[in-house]
Formats: sequence, structure tokens, C-alpha cells
Amino acid sequence: MKKSYLVIIAGVILAIGISVYFLKPWSGQKTRQSSSITSPVKAGSAGHDHDTGSETAQTKESGEQREEEEAPTVEIPGDKQQMIGVKTVEVVVKPLRHIIRTVGRIEYDEKSLATVNTKIEGWIERLYIDYTGKYVKKGDPLADIYSPELLATQQEYLNALKWAGTKQEVQIKDMQKMLSRDAEKILEAARQRLRLWDISESQIKKIEESGKPARTLTIYSPVNGYVVQKMALQGMRVMPGEKLFDIADLSQVWIIADIYEYELPMIKIGQPAVISLSNFPGKEFASRIDYVYPTMSAETRTAKIRFTIPNPGGQLKPQMFTNVEVKVDLGKRLAIPDDAVIDTGTRQIVYVDTGDESFEPREVRLGIRAEGLREVLSGLKAGERVVSSAAFLVDSEAQLKGVVTPGGHKH
Repeated sequence: MKKSYLVIIAGVILAIGISVYFLKPWSGQKTRQSSSITSPVKAGSAGHDHDTGSETAQTKESGEQREEEEAPTVEIPGDKQQMIGVKTVEVVVKPLRHIIRTVGRIEYDEKSLATVNTKIEGWIERLYIDYTGKYVKKGDPLADIYSPELLATQQEYLNALKWAGTKQEVQIKDMQKMLSRDAEKILEAARQRLRLWDISESQIKKIEESGKPARTLTIYSPVNGYVVQKMALQGMRVMPGEKLFDIADLSQVWIIADIYEYELPMIKIGQPAVISLSNFPGKEFASRIDYVYPTMSAETRTAKIRFTIPNPGGQLKPQMFTNVEVKVDLGKRLAIPDDAVIDTGTRQIVYVDTGDESFEPREVRLGIRAEGLREVLSGLKAGERVVSSAAFLVDSEAQLKGVVTPGGHKH
């Protein structure tokens, strides 16, 4: 038993030895062959290392160019487009008109305002206008003023008039001519003083005819209108230049409207406008801008513009509020519907129909908004088609499919 066990062990050892003997030469040969194959590559790699790097850089650049040229698109089948309501519109050049809506206020026409005052010192003996708001016509009496200075000037004028009309008994003819000329000059000086005190020619003539100075000077209204301010009181002392009445002609009025700073470049004198009031429903007044004020309000950042409209019957009252619509003709410009634009806060994106049920997200630069349209400054060309309805749904589809929009960000 022990002898047979030893025989088996010896046989196994012999078999292992024979295997090692025959496998060792083939292993060495294979190692030498692999070394011979690898060594030429290693030898040549040092000589061609620079060329390989250049080829790699060129490959990267060409790959980046292909990525830039290939704009990202989102594909939406036609049946799905119909289901979500996708509609496209052509980018065209069309006339744009912008309407600026603002609020105005009725004011007096400053050109029709008149101030009544006196150029003499005196006292008001009689007041014909005893309340504010009364309507007066041109030439209506407003007040009677007693002035000692005016009374003395009238008496001086009457004396000069009497002297000029009396024939002087002077023997020397030259002396007579000289006295006559002096009398005429004194008379004219007295008459001129009365005129400078706003004494009318009819009043002067009345003084001449009566031969007596008038105790009081009557002040008349210079215009038709309403007394909007009254400072005169019965018995009050007045000084030269002191304002007694303000009279406003309301046959036409001004509309003063506020315009925001960003709208000012579009405002020009002569542009048409429509003015309406809430207390006159259905009634509109047509006018045009006749003045743009040169200053701005620091608090509201607005400037004022002015319109003039007729006021027959005095229905329009100062300080009434009005609605104003200014129509601005912007000319022909490249435009798209406002609904086609997706505003991300930092960029404006539109989806361009590239055909084959594909849409390309494209960044655009926009200008003025006018009547549901947006002016296109850059990013689109006339003739291209953009999504005008369901643009947000197309954008959502692009997000779901991981489409990168211009700028290199998914949104």
C-alpha cells in the first residue's frame, strides 16, 4: 500500500516536470515577440508626439465648430402640435403705431388770462363785482376808485384846456404864438398823463364836455370771461400795480398731461390725440400736442405736455381730470407678435419653425412694444416663421427633452 502511494507521487512529479520543460521555450518566444512588436511603437512615439498633439487639437476645434453650427432644436410631431395648439406667424416689416395712454387735467388758457389793477393810489368807493366766479363782458364796470391825485390832474387838464381856448391879448405877435404853443404843450402833457393812468379817450372826452373833474375813476373789464380771483373789497385802499381781479376767458382751455421719461423720445409737437372725460361718456375731443414743457418732475419722473381744445358753453371746468390717448406713428419696422416672445428676465427667446416639425430656440433683441407687437432689432429676418401661439408649451417640451437654448443654459 505504501509502495503504491509512492509510485503515484513520483508519477505526478514527473508529469509536472515534463510540462514545465515543454512550455518554457514557447513562453519566452511569445514574450520576445510581444517586445519586438511593442518596441517600434515606443521608438517612433517620441518622434511623432508633436504631430499627434496637433491632430488632437484640430479634432477638438472641428468638433466645437460643428457643435456651434448645429443649433439645438426640439421636434414636435404634427399631431401633438395640433393638440397643444401650436401656431406660427411670418416675421414681416409692417407699419407700427404706438398709443400712449395717460391722465390729464384741465387748466386755464394762460393766454386768455387778464389781471386788472390800477396805476394810481386811491380808495374803492364802489364795487360792481362782489363775488368770485361772476361772468363779465369786455367793457363792464368792475369798480370805482377815488384818487385825490387823479382829481388834481383832471383839474389841471381842464385849466390847460381853458387856457388853450382863450385868445391872449398880446400886442407882439411872436409872443402870442409862443404862449399858444405853450398852452398846447401843457394841455397835451395833461392829457398824456391821464392816458398813462388808463383813462380812456371816451372818459377824457366826457371830462372835456362836462368841464368838471370826475370824482372817481371807473375800472372796466378788459376781456370777456369769469372772475376767477377777487382781491378788491369795498372801501379798500389800493396802491399802484396792486392786483384787484383775475379774469379768465374759458372759451378754450388747456389740457396738461404727464408723460413718463421713457416715452419722451416718441413725443413730438403736432402729434394727434383723443381726449375724453368720465362725466361726458361717449364724447371725445380731438386735439394735437402744441407744447412739450422743458422740465421734469423729480418726484414722479414725468414731463408735461399741453393740448388746447375749444370749450363751447363752458362745460369743461378747470381742474377736471381727463383721459388722454396720444397716437405715435413709428413707421415701418420688423415686428413679431408679443405672444411669440418668452421673457426669461435676462433674455428674450423665440422659437423659429425650421421645418420638418422642428423648432429652434433663438435669442432676440427687441425694441418698442406697440399694439400687441414687438419691434425686432436683431436675431430674426423677414420671412422666417416663429411660434405665435402655445410658445410656452413648446418651451416646456424643450425643457423636458433637455434642449439647450442660446446662452448655453437649460431653462
